[in-house]
Amino acid sequence: MRFRKLIPFFVLLWTGIICSPGMIFAQQISHTYDSLASKVLKLINDHRTEMALKPLVMVKQITSAASVHSLNMATGKVPFGHKGFDERMDHLKDKLKPVNSFAENVAFGASTADEVVDLWLTSPGHRQNIEGDFDLTGIGIVKSKDGDLYYTQIFLRKGN
Repeated sequence: MRFRKLIPFFVLLWTGIICSPGMIFAQQISHTYDSLASKVLKLINDHRTEMALKPLVMVKQITSAASVHSLNMATGKVPFGHKGFDERMDHLKDKLKPVNSFAENVAFGASTADEVVDLWLTSPGHRQNIEGDFDLTGIGIVKSKDGDLYYTQIFLRKGN
């Protein structure tokens, strides 16, 4: 069995990412996994519907931020986890304001949408994010040179 890791992270603060050339690179890489990200979103939204929660809407700017983080983890620029979370959220808050809350799930090693969603749903912190009071999301998936897929899902709730 392959080793799998996942870490939930949730914050109910206004907390970004600094735009860089890597962001454009991550957008190009993530297109390879758009279909996989769509499957993850469908499974997440199916679960949310079963829980009587409104479905999440995928947003390009959030997906871009998630893709950059997945790329940074996959290339070893940052360790697996949530390093840079506050900067990612500050950037998204600035681009998508007003914003009330954020959360983030990360994982690596899962090879299918079913597998990563099952991993997240069996983890209380990840499940809390998936079932949280959010309306927007972005999912970034990048493959490392070792062949592991790195997943980042960012959750966001727009304010009034």
